[in-house]
Amino acid sequence: MKPISAKATAGLNLGAIMPSSDNSGAKMVKLVSVKRSKSKKGKQVCAKMADWVKVSVKKGVPDMKGKVFDAVIIRQKKSYRRLNGERIAFEDNAVAILKDEKGNPKGTQIKGPIAREVLERWPQVAKIASIVY
Repeated sequence: MKPISAKATAGLNLGAIMPSSDNSGAKMVKLVSVKRSKSKKGKQVCAKMADWVKVSVKKGVPDMKGKVFDAVIIRQKKSYRRLNGERIAFEDNAVAILKDEKGNPKGTQIKGPIAREVLERWPQVAKIASIVY
């Protein structure tokens, strides 16, 4: 995975429930694991902006409910610092569900803004977004 150009703070613990911001059919998802992450022994893994995560669908279309999907974190409430000194924080946490491991999104549009760091790491997800912050 490409590195992001920000000093991102880990803001989401495992078990966090957040909305899916795309039109894939999932409404609320639960964070199950963080893919390609490193952690210290005895320390729980946390997710941050533009991370590749596994999520379980809690609310949504009946055939998606209970299934586990790959997703990308597109918004995070916890503030993080960009290299130019500005701090960014969104008003909610949100994910976009992926169709495959290449990074193609399952939905066709994303409601609300996404972070610029997502654009750097996941260009296909940023293509369907309306606003990039």
